[in-house]
Amino acid sequence: MTPKSAADMVKEAKQQIENLTPEQVKDELSKGNATLIDIRESEELKQNGMIPGAIHAPRGMLEFYADASLPYHKPEFDKEKRIILHCASGGRSALAAQTLKQMGYENVAHLDGGIKAWKEASLPVEE
Repeated sequence: MTPKSAADMVKEAKQQIENLTPEQVKDELSKGNATLIDIRESEELKQNGMIPGAIHAPRGMLEFYADASLPYHKPEFDKEKRIILHCASGGRSALAAQTLKQMGYENVAHLDGGIKAWKEASLPVEE
């Protein structure tokens, strides 16, 4: 098997998941039928703020928070509900969305371009 770069893995993931624009994410959040999960590290939240209403779940804990059989499970991870992931620029959230799909989450997507694209679209951020 040929080794893959991180960029290769992200590209493959984006072909297998739902990629949303900032406007699409904003629309879904305004309807109240989606949970937005911010998978960036705590330091990144302090530096760049958060999208209002987002739940923080660092990428390193994602699988543990998403697995209902574990004591780490967080109720925000509900397989019956719409989950949208985001990171700084969309790479980690693409991989994370693919991981959640592998874990049985069917209604999962990610914010393509991450909080960077969100800010470029002049959408609100809480500092």
